[in-house]
Amino acid sequence: MPLLDHFNPPLSRTHPWRSFHSAWAAAMARLLNQGILPPGYHALPCVDHGAVDIGGEVAPQTTWAPPAPRVALAVELPPANAVEVQVFADDGDPRLAAAVELVSPRNKDRPQARQAFAVKCVGYLQQGSSVVVVDTVTTRRADLQAEILSLLKSDAAATSTGGLSAASYQVVGDPDAQQLRLWPAPLALGQPLPTLPLWIAADFSVPLDLEASYHATCDDLRIRLAG
Repeated sequence: MPLLDHFNPPLSRTHPWRSFHSAWAAAMARLLNQGILPPGYHALPCVDHGAVDIGGEVAPQTTWAPPAPRVALAVELPPANAVEVQVFADDGDPRLAAAVELVSPRNKDRPQARQAFAVKCVGYLQQGSSVVVVDTVTTRRADLQAEILSLLKSDAAATSTGGLSAASYQVVGDPDAQQLRLWPAPLALGQPLPTLPLWIAADFSVPLDLEASYHATCDDLRIRLAG
């Protein structure tokens, strides 16, 4: 199923992007839970934020090997600016291991919104989680990947794909020698979507098949190619 434009007519009239993103997040979670994630992990769709969260604590074993990162950069994670109190019961509550963010037009429409989105994604990395960002928004041209890399004090111009894109982010190493590992993939209307590594531990990932979940969502919502 080639990538379609969900932000302009005719699809924006028949299948609003908010409904599609909610269904896509649910499809991603369903496919991950049906044999991709190992025991001890589960995926939940968070439709309020257009995200898929992955939690778990069990060290898994699998035969799937991710490709080598296309980019590996020294980074300096900025300190968190939030002042808050977090209380966790030490009784086996899930630990956030990874997240998938589906970009909305609002994430890209103003500098403040782009900054807030980048801060949110960097926050996942600060907490030891990985994050995958999927940007299929055709009505805004801002480069959120560049925003994220700039916040990480990396060379955004050399690594950003620009335009529609999907990218998997992981930070490895100790606080004194951190390295960003990045798997960027440009997206294009009319083309299939890629499979990216979804890192659920520092040394372990599972395949996030964006094409399979996208195809399943289009089937669920009865979206068909013209002609």
